[in-house]
Amino acid sequence: MPRASPILRKGQKALQDLNLLKTLNSEITHELSSKRFQDNQSGTLGDFKVEYDAPQSQDVVLRRKFESGEEVAVSALLGPETFVRESRFPREVLMKVCLTKPGLCSILQFDCRVTEKHIEGSDFDIRNAYYLQSSTCLGRPLYRGPMFSSLDSQLQVALKEYLVARGIGEHLTNYLLLHLHKKEQDQYVNWLQKLESMVAKS
Repeated sequence: MPRASPILRKGQKALQDLNLLKTLNSEITHELSSKRFQDNQSGTLGDFKVEYDAPQSQDVVLRRKFESGEEVAVSALLGPETFVRESRFPREVLMKVCLTKPGLCSILQFDCRVTEKHIEGSDFDIRNAYYLQSSTCLGRPLYRGPMFSSLDSQLQVALKEYLVARGIGEHLTNYLLLHLHKKEQDQYVNWLQKLESMVAKS
């Protein structure tokens, strides 16, 4: 009888592990067979090049250089969930666009939000626009400009058109929405598989 309790506990642990493994396997199978983003427009990078896109990172960094020497850098990652029932993408994309020109140390920085359109495709809106004297100003509490929403509406439109003319258009935002959601799904499946492997060895 004294041995019954440890044996029972061991059996209960084995059953719990088996139940967890079955649940993990079911979730992995569901994610691998899911074609959640298959029918969405993939978009293109255009003239942008991927500068950074590590498998385990949450962000992606793109860069484009013009013949004039002007450079545009884009960094993007998924933002909070949108909680829109009809949305094909559960999260929006937070996009930061930085522009530099040859011979100048100053930087134009735009904080943007990429969202899915109601019918198809995507769009972006500018949340903040900053003028920075140099890259050393990025973390310092200096005046960088007014609230973007307080600007004249024509100026807001003109600044957005300024970014569109540099390749920040729907093809790119479609790419970012799809790529980052697929990337997160791959990372989730990889996490599930690692968890499954660890539980199976216990």
